[in-house]
Amino acid sequence: MEDNKRTNTGGNDPMEDKLRELTEDTQEPASLEPEQIEKMLLKKKKEKTVKYRRKYAGIAAAACLCLAVGVTAAITGQRGDDSSSGAGAGAEIASEAGNAGETAEGETTESETKIASAADYDQIYDYIQAELKYQEKQAKKQARMYSDGTASGVEEIASADSAVMDSGAAQNAAAYSGADGGSTPGGGYSDTNVREESVGEADVVKTDGSRLYVMSGNRVEIVDIASEEMEEIAAVTVDPDSYIRELYVEGSRMAVFYTQSKYTQEDGIEVRSREFACTDVYDISDPSAPVKLNTFSQSGAYNTMRVKDGYAYVISSFYPDTASPRSDVGAYVPSVQGGTLEADRILMPEQEMGSEYTVITAFSLADPQEQTDSKAVFGSAGLCYVSGENIYVTETCYDTDDTGMSRTAVRKVAYHDGQLEGAAQAKVDGMLNDSFSIDEYNGYLRLVTTITSDNGVMPISGDSSAAEPDSSNALYVLDGELQITGEIRDLAPGETVYSARFMGDTGYFVTFRQVDPLFSVDLSDPASPQIIGELKIPGFSEYLHPYGEGLLLGIGMDVDEEGVTTEGVKLSMFDISDPGNVTEASVYVMEDMYGTDAAYDYKAVFADVEKNLFGFRAYGGNGDVYAVFSYDASEGFREVFSRELTYGGDARGLYAGERFYLVVGNTVESYTLSGFEKIDDIVLGSIEPLAAD
Repeated sequence: MEDNKRTNTGGNDPMEDKLRELTEDTQEPASLEPEQIEKMLLKKKKEKTVKYRRKYAGIAAAACLCLAVGVTAAITGQRGDDSSSGAGAGAEIASEAGNAGETAEGETTESETKIASAADYDQIYDYIQAELKYQEKQAKKQARMYSDGTASGVEEIASADSAVMDSGAAQNAAAYSGADGGSTPGGGYSDTNVREESVGEADVVKTDGSRLYVMSGNRVEIVDIASEEMEEIAAVTVDPDSYIRELYVEGSRMAVFYTQSKYTQEDGIEVRSREFACTDVYDISDPSAPVKLNTFSQSGAYNTMRVKDGYAYVISSFYPDTASPRSDVGAYVPSVQGGTLEADRILMPEQEMGSEYTVITAFSLADPQEQTDSKAVFGSAGLCYVSGENIYVTETCYDTDDTGMSRTAVRKVAYHDGQLEGAAQAKVDGMLNDSFSIDEYNGYLRLVTTITSDNGVMPISGDSSAAEPDSSNALYVLDGELQITGEIRDLAPGETVYSARFMGDTGYFVTFRQVDPLFSVDLSDPASPQIIGELKIPGFSEYLHPYGEGLLLGIGMDVDEEGVTTEGVKLSMFDISDPGNVTEASVYVMEDMYGTDAAYDYKAVFADVEKNLFGFRAYGGNGDVYAVFSYDASEGFREVFSRELTYGGDARGLYAGERFYLVVGNTVESYTLSGFEKIDDIVLGSIEPLAAD
C-alpha cells in the first residue's frame, strides 16, 4: 500500500407557551452559556471529538433545543431551513413507535405493511393533537433530566457542528448506486453526481455542454461557454420573499426550484405565515431569451426533486399550524396549486400521531401545463430515497418502553409517468445514516442501520466514555411489500455506521469508533445476506464512490490512534475485486484539513471514472481548497489541480468538451482539462434578469 501526504497552506403559539413554562425555571449549566459554547466550537474546529460526531451529538443538540423552546419549530411550521438529505436532529425525537401488532424485534407483520389514506380531515387533526401531547410529555422529561444533571453537555454539542452538516442536508445529505460517476454516458460534458442511476436530480449548477446554468443568490445565470471567452447571456430571478434552492435542465426546459415565504400582518407587524415550494418552468430553446411557461406551488419548504422519463417529482416539507382550530383545515393540511389536498391523497402513519408532511407532486417537463398527480405522506421528518420506481420516505422514531429503542419507519410511494400511489410501509430497528444506507435492487429494499437503546443521552460532565450508548448495527432486506426477508443483526457492537454503498449483489458499509472497519456483504440471496469481508484501518470514510472495475473510493478523515482527533482529510482506494478480501490499495492524506463537502452533500463531488478525475471542496485551518485528483494503480493518488477558495458559497467542478469549470458563488473560472491551465474567469450578475411575475 502506498501512502502520500499533502500539507495545505493555502406571533406566540400555545404549545410554545407551555414548553416555556416547563423550562423557564430550569438552571442552565455554566458550560452551556453562549460564550462557553463559542469557545468550545473554536477549540473543536481542528481537534474534534469524533466518537459521537453524527447521531449522538445531534440528539444532544436536540435536547438543548428543547430547553430553548426550539422544539416548537418542528410542530408549528417556523422552520429556518430544510435539508435535502434528511431530517434535523430534533425530528429524531418527534415520534414514538410502540404500537400494537408489532412482533419480535426487527420483524413486521403483513398488516403492518399496509399504508392507508386519511379517512377525513378530522383524523389528521386528531393525530396532530396526539403529537402535541407527546411533545409536551417529552419536554417535561427533558426538563427533569437537565434539572438533575443527567442530560447531555457542551462537549457533545461542540461536535454537533459536524453532526448538523452530516444530516444536511442534511444530509436530504450523500454518486449514484452502481454507477461509475456523474458524467453523461458518451457525452462531452459532466452531469450532477446523482444518487440513483437514470434518475435525474437538480443542483446549483448545470451544463448542457454549450452553456452553464448557475444559481447565484436569487438569480439563475445562463453563461455561454461555446468559446474560450465565457459570456453571460441571460438571467432569471424570483421575488424578494423567495430563495432559490436548485435548478434542473433537460433539453429545451429549465426548471427553477425555490421556497417562497408569504407574510401576513398581525397588530401591524409583518410576520412570516406560510412557506411554499415553487417551481418555475422555462422554455430555453433560445437560451438568451428564456420564456416562463408555468409556475407550480405546493405547501412547505422545498426539499428535493427527481426526474424520470420526462416527469419531474418535487418533494417539500410542510409543518402544520398546530395552534389552528379544527375548522381551519387549510392551516394544518397542505395545499397544491392553491387548493387544499383531498384527505384520500394523504398517506397516514402507522402510529396515530404526526407533525409533518412530505408533499410530493409531479408534472411533465415537455408539457408543463398542470400537475399530473400529488400525494402527501404524513408523519414526522426524515430523509427521502428515490429509486427508479419508488419514493421512500423515512423517519426516525423511538419505542416507548424503558429501552428507548431507535427505529426507522419507511413509507413506499410508487411512481410512474407522473402518477403516484401509496404502496407499503414498515419499521426496522435502528437509524439510517444517510440516503446511501437505503437502496433498492431487483425489487428488494436493502437498509443498514445503527441501533441505540437509550436515545444517546450523555452526562453533563462531558465524560463520554462513562456513558456510551449501547449501540450495534443491522442490515435488512425487505421485499416489495416491505416484509423482512433477510437480516443480519449485532454487527460491530459499540460502533456507528458512517457511510455505505450498495453495488448490485454486494453491499459495503463503514462503521467507526476508533478504527474504520469496511464490511462487505453478499446480498445475492435476499433471504440470507452474509458478511463476507471486514477490513480494519485507521480513520473513517464518510463517502464511498465506485471507481471503475474492482475499485471503491473512500473520502473521509484520518484519525489518531485513540479515535478522537482528526488529522486530515483521508482518501482511500479500496480494492474490491474480491469482495471477501477487500484491501486498501492506496492512501492520501490532506493534512491540516478538517472536513469536506463530500461528507454531507454527494452532489458536491465531481467524479468521472472514464477521465480518471474526481474533485471536492475541503475545509482547513488555513483556508478552504477545491482539489482535483487522479488515481493510478502503481502510483496511487495524484493531485492534479488545487485552487484556494477565499470566499463562501457552493463549489462545483464540472467539464464540458476539453475545458474544466470551477463555479463558486457568482464566479466561474475555466481551465484546460488536460493540464488545468487557467483560460478565463467571469463574475456573474452583470445583466438585467427576466423579471419575476
